[in-house]
Amino acid sequence: MKRFTKNIVGAAVAAVLSFGLISFSCSGKAGASNGANTAFADTVPAVKIPADSLSVLEAMQNVFRSISEQVLPSVVEVDVTEKKTRPANPFGDLPFKFFGFPDNDEPQEYEAQGLGSGVIIRKDGKKYYVLTNNHVAGKASEISVKLNDGRKFDGKLVGADERMDVALVSFESDEAIPCATLGDSDKVQTGDICFAMGAPLGYSQSVTEGIVSATGRSGGQIGNINDFIQTDTAINQGNSGGPLLNIYGEVIGINTWIASQSGGSQGLGFAIPINNIKHAIDEFIANGKVTYGWLGVSLVEIRDEIKDSLGVKGKDGAFASQIFVDSPAFKGGMQAGDYIIELNGRAVRNVDQLVRDVGSLPANKEAKFKVIRGAKEMPLTVMITERTKEVSSSTAKLWPGFIPVPLTEDVRKKLELDNKIEGVAVTNVQAKSPAASLRLQEGDVITAVNGKKVKNLAEFYAALDLTKTKSVQFTIGSGAGSITTGTYSF
Repeated sequence: MKRFTKNIVGAAVAAVLSFGLISFSCSGKAGASNGANTAFADTVPAVKIPADSLSVLEAMQNVFRSISEQVLPSVVEVDVTEKKTRPANPFGDLPFKFFGFPDNDEPQEYEAQGLGSGVIIRKDGKKYYVLTNNHVAGKASEISVKLNDGRKFDGKLVGADERMDVALVSFESDEAIPCATLGDSDKVQTGDICFAMGAPLGYSQSVTEGIVSATGRSGGQIGNINDFIQTDTAINQGNSGGPLLNIYGEVIGINTWIASQSGGSQGLGFAIPINNIKHAIDEFIANGKVTYGWLGVSLVEIRDEIKDSLGVKGKDGAFASQIFVDSPAFKGGMQAGDYIIELNGRAVRNVDQLVRDVGSLPANKEAKFKVIRGAKEMPLTVMITERTKEVSSSTAKLWPGFIPVPLTEDVRKKLELDNKIEGVAVTNVQAKSPAASLRLQEGDVITAVNGKKVKNLAEFYAALDLTKTKSVQFTIGSGAGSITTGTYSF
């Protein structure tokens, strides 16, 4: 890559120097009027570039042309109509009208137009399947698919998933239309050349080029579980749902969002890795939805000092701060306080990765986990079930129903505790959880579990060992004394 870059830079420098020489050495045609030196543009070469350098640029340009020519026919503009509801006019009974509100006091339904991009990734007879974003087509009442040659087709939503922000749209055609080839996003590396295609600001079908700026970017800030590919390739509004391609013309991602202070491209575009989506395509076609595996734990990232106190210093993984009673994890022997380091033989790097990997597990099949508990590694086998919104959003069985934190100097200062008090502080109490039923509150300090003193986080989770007890009560201490909660039984 360094040698290649030098050739390009060398060619550019040669071009500039050659241009300067030509500009000052052009001579006029014979017979020019008044004897003036007149240069004609069609009589001299534009610039003099070394043949070897020019061949590199021409080869690169030919690659760009080939990719554009062969892939653009499979890139589409997705035009959508979405039905929305305008809130009722709160001043409907007044004898005058406020700008922007309907005349009556009833909610009003209206249609909103929008557009995005998509890419044709599969054909089944006359039916073609277009991959796009959920935020482009997921809630559309009408969908139109427009090809780069101007042809339009009525689209139909096959399936959409908000959690992953992907959707699949179908349309039918008697004529042959090329489909894009899906690549392997696991092979993508920082520095790879890539192309973004789509309809930015409605200008379809557009191609931009850049490099992969980073991989594995978190999408937590937009409520998305993907590990995004970051690129400096120009991506703007309307590019959502379009493909991100490698130099082989393979789809390596679906362009989804940008980080911008202006609303336009600032070189911070993000695409969903195509490997995250491949299983969703089959599930959309078969079931109209994506089915997620359900483990039943609440996962959090923990700082190095907490890792040290739990005996997992220097270990990558995901910390199970809480567990759902009667969940697959609970039945498989997993407990609150376990540090998950492996799933089906694959090392766990962080929480986001484990969430994605668990979500892609098939329901009603066993999964092999390895956890660290009490500074010791142990294997667990869990029968995964299907994740539903009802079971994943309920906190009634989330144990213990709060997140304990160590009594650091900052925590002691905020809670006004002296150094004699030992235990863990209560934070993030979940409504309707066991902690809430035991009347625990933010800022409480638990000094004992079932009458046994706990000095730190490791001792607290060890005291919650459900293989040794089927009921738990907490002692809440302060400088003035202590109280004991009721008992929670399993």
